[in-house]
Amino acid sequence: MTKQIKIANGAGFLGDNLDAPRRLVEAVDVDYLTLEYLAELTLSILARNREKNPAAGYADDFLDVLASLTPALRSQSQLRLVTNAGGMNPAACARATAALLAAGGLPDTKIGVALGDDILPLIPGWLAAGEPLENLDTGQPLCELGARLVSANVYLGARPITVALDAGARIVITGRVADASLTVGPAMSEFGWAWDDWRRLAGASVAGHLIECGAQVTGGYSNHWQGQDLAQVGYPIAELASDSSCVVTKPPGTGGSVTRQTVVSQLVYEIGDPAHYLTPDVDVDFTTVDVTDRGGDRVAVSGATGRPAPARLKASLAYAAGYAASGQLLVYGRDCVAKARAVAEMIRARLDAAGCRFDAFHIELLGAGDATPGLTAAPRATREIVLRVAVRAPERAMVERFTKEFAPLVTSGPAGLAGYASGRSPVRPVFAYWPTLAPRDFMTSVETHTAAQWLTRPEPM
Repeated sequence: MTKQIKIANGAGFLGDNLDAPRRLVEAVDVDYLTLEYLAELTLSILARNREKNPAAGYADDFLDVLASLTPALRSQSQLRLVTNAGGMNPAACARATAALLAAGGLPDTKIGVALGDDILPLIPGWLAAGEPLENLDTGQPLCELGARLVSANVYLGARPITVALDAGARIVITGRVADASLTVGPAMSEFGWAWDDWRRLAGASVAGHLIECGAQVTGGYSNHWQGQDLAQVGYPIAELASDSSCVVTKPPGTGGSVTRQTVVSQLVYEIGDPAHYLTPDVDVDFTTVDVTDRGGDRVAVSGATGRPAPARLKASLAYAAGYAASGQLLVYGRDCVAKARAVAEMIRARLDAAGCRFDAFHIELLGAGDATPGLTAAPRATREIVLRVAVRAPERAMVERFTKEFAPLVTSGPAGLAGYASGRSPVRPVFAYWPTLAPRDFMTSVETHTAAQWLTRPEPM
């Protein structure tokens, strides 16, 4: 008889709907709930948070979600959570999680933590050993960047998650792991597949990829959004079988939809070469996948094939790239388009006169076609435009000067401007993305303890 487990996903990014995980587990008993929080540049933001506070650097949203899930953890003994909410500080996330569980009457809950994705300390040694760590988009070697790295994280695979689950962890917290590995880890623990069973690893990776972005596979982020009741959209569940096929569905009575179209749209989302979807666990061939709509918000997915995992792993690096700010004005009148362009040039001219030089000076007329490919002019009846100007520079002072050029236009610019009363725009540091491939020459570790034990462990771990 084919064994089956239900793996749901209640978060697709940091900032996703905080109520979705609770609603999901209240509607359906699932075996695993995954929560995916880390986009490519999220880690650099979390790294800066950790610089300010050594106890920070993880996805704070997870604690709010966990508090809402405490009743389900009490009543559903089979429920386990797997999340990359640890971000840049998985151990600190575990301690905060432990405190919340202990306060909620669950001090004996086992929490597993996977460490090793933070490779920033290893970068100097790798460069000295001749590793180019070149940018995958530009080919530039990392040594040319200088000392501007903010974060460097390699994408771990499913093994540490499986180790933690096999050790009895009910909650597994990781840093940067491949999104699909959040699903592969539970599958390996439940089914006991061999780590070189490439076909089954591929099938589980496909299931994980389909649910990793939350509501994108259940009707969100779709051109076919009408009539979907996305206010009450249901988040996805993968009913994963021991042969690695799965059925993608959602809780009954929720909004959105699961159809062949929604599943295929997510299947091809951000995969690169469909014949070689590279994860730390397996090289997946998506071209062999079969997708069958069974109706009733149930879509069957099978046929994935795989090859050995790549020798080198994708790594997400971020580096400091100066400062940026943007400002906007509402521009009214029959001549609003010409007026907005003139106002933008006034701002540029005043900054030039002040000796400010920018790496980027970007002007957009929202409503005039600037943000719409193929639309070259505003409709003749246009009477209002949003002017948006954004700049980037190495020096903060120049960007701060830019933010001071909007309010004066109320009296020194043309009539018909509004939107300047909200104050000056904030100046923010810019982090640029450096994708590269890293050697597997690093160590991972897993620690599993009860919530009560985590609270007595020394800091930092």
